[in-house]
Amino acid sequence: MIIVIAVFFMIISFAVSSRLKGKFRKYSKTPISSNMSGKEIAEKMLQDNGIYDVQVVSVPGKLTDHYNPTNKTVNLSPEVYSGRNAAAAAVSSHECGHAVQHAKAYSMLEFRSALVPVQAVSARIINFIFIASLFGGFFLFSAFPMDLVLMVIIGAYTVFTLFAFVTLPVEFDASKRALAWISSTGVVNSQEHEQAKDALNWAAMTYVVAAIGSLVTLLYYVSIFLGNRD
Repeated sequence: MIIVIAVFFMIISFAVSSRLKGKFRKYSKTPISSNMSGKEIAEKMLQDNGIYDVQVVSVPGKLTDHYNPTNKTVNLSPEVYSGRNAAAAAVSSHECGHAVQHAKAYSMLEFRSALVPVQAVSARIINFIFIASLFGGFFLFSAFPMDLVLMVIIGAYTVFTLFAFVTLPVEFDASKRALAWISSTGVVNSQEHEQAKDALNWAAMTYVVAAIGSLVTLLYYVSIFLGNRD
């Protein structure tokens, strides 16, 4: 059953990811009226929000854009960093939205950051259990009761699910800040704004799918645990 769930959400995730890439390809061909590059947009948004200790840098790859709160950098892929189009405007301003959240101590971002080390530990535990069950399931379940193993798995997936759902308001809020700013400052016109909004909506869908997938997996293991207790 868990394999069926995993395959189902892999297919959904692939479909959403493909749609997202298609949107970005389309909007990467749409020059914006302000003719600003992603780097310029990011730097202006940071300055307009009174943020002067965050650096905008280029990183290799595609869709590798992210904000790093540890070293305070807005990392933009080459296409976004140098791009002067609706897609670049959407991504660069979105990542700066996270920088603004960080500067303003946005509660959900702080909560998600606090969950990062807990999630990392949970991931290592899950990997150990799955590897142990694959290559030495007999020894694993002879050494530990099935209910105990299931409780550990449920605990780990509870962390994964919580992290995934906390990520949603963080991502939606960053997009909201970005879209409001690029519109109010004239970085994009009304048509370009709609394109940027569409691109960010599809980017958000990847997080929605991940959150639902994590929740379904958690409920699956909970149902097994409850079934064993009957």
